[in-house]
Amino acid sequence: MKRALSLRLRMMLLFCIVVGVLLAGSYVAFYLALRSVVHSQFDHRLIEAEAPVAADLATDTDDEDVAALDIPGEYFETLDPSGRPIAFSKNLNRHALPFSGSTQNLQTIRDAALGRLRVGAATIHRAKGDEILILAMPTRDIGETLERFRALLLVLFPCSLLIMGGVAAWYVGRSLEPIAALTDQTSQMAERVKVSASETISAGAPRDALPLASTGRDDELGRLTDAFNKLFACMEGALVQLRQFVSDASHELRTPLSILQGETELLLKEQREPEEYHRALEVIDSELKKLSRIVEGLFTLAMADAGQLRLQREPLYLNEVLEEACAMVAPRARAKRISIERELEREVPYVGDEIFLRHLFLIFLDNALKYSGQESKVHVEMAPANGAINVRFQDQGVGIPAEHLPHVFERFYRVPQNDATEAHSGGLGLAIAQAIVRAQGGSIECASRPGAGSTFTILFPRNGKDGEPES
Repeated sequence: MKRALSLRLRMMLLFCIVVGVLLAGSYVAFYLALRSVVHSQFDHRLIEAEAPVAADLATDTDDEDVAALDIPGEYFETLDPSGRPIAFSKNLNRHALPFSGSTQNLQTIRDAALGRLRVGAATIHRAKGDEILILAMPTRDIGETLERFRALLLVLFPCSLLIMGGVAAWYVGRSLEPIAALTDQTSQMAERVKVSASETISAGAPRDALPLASTGRDDELGRLTDAFNKLFACMEGALVQLRQFVSDASHELRTPLSILQGETELLLKEQREPEEYHRALEVIDSELKKLSRIVEGLFTLAMADAGQLRLQREPLYLNEVLEEACAMVAPRARAKRISIERELEREVPYVGDEIFLRHLFLIFLDNALKYSGQESKVHVEMAPANGAINVRFQDQGVGIPAEHLPHVFERFYRVPQNDATEAHSGGLGLAIAQAIVRAQGGSIECASRPGAGSTFTILFPRNGKDGEPES
């Protein structure tokens, strides 16, 4: 394949061609204008020099006045109506000019001895008869002036092209520098994407710098640079998150799979008592349920990431959904002697997906029971406030250190030591909860202090006016 010219070279050639055509057109137009002005001024000077001599001859009958004229660069001659010379100025030395034409227009003639001449003629009315006065002036100075100007233009034109070419090379190169840098960074990003997704990234690994510092210029290249910076930042974050997610997911799945494999190998190794089979099947059932929860959670999050998490919009009472969730976890609460205190507004109308909302409430209730001590309390509150519906879950558990609060909604994120943010669904609970709340148009706030418990507040937009459940 024939290699195409680089963009820089093409831009420089285009710039030089356009500027060259404009310069050539400008120089030609300037030269033509100058030539017209010079010839016009020369003709005006010729007419002004001829007029007083013609006026003097019209009042004087002596032709010797013409013979006495000896003005450098001005040649006078008088003719009779038939064109026969009558008198010559002294500098003509009785050399007849090759004039033949009208007295109304100026004309240019070429004389073998005097060279190129500009000639003007005027009719003189005298008593003895009409005569024609001729004034000829050499155009040698005009020719030399225009010739010098043409030579100057022939020098200026290539010099101007060279200067424009240098300016074009500098400007195009400077303008294309961000694009070249972006191209290099794109190639590096493509190489990083090819790296295996299973490669783990240490927590202290430095993030790659953005491809370019912001130029601060509000032009096309400046906006392109900023857009690529944002794109690369998002891609880098997504790549790191993907690798971390795959690593954590494989870690979460490895444990139940190892248990399942160990139990089945133990059962198949030799004959067992029915009680042992029953116990092993209970372990297998528990691990299968855990795997099912993880897979369902991953599927829910994948749908949310793709913007395809479709929630039903049906009228319901939000307080009743929360009451049902509290009733479902009541046996677990009694087993740990934890009391669930409810402070719920009566008949809170809402429009949403009942199944997902119940699952959402169960996530926070499960977490509260899991990380609360024996004989503690879990406070659940629901009340309208500032055009929204606030649902608050407050426990007396181990709490979450402040430095970990910004990460509690990340998938499989674990707080060191206390592991206080792992949800019942295998580290995906709070991420799923956030996805559900966002799909409902709400938000979640978390406040916690180690040793004093955590408070999760869900803010739902008040949409009960869209439709209310029938009683």
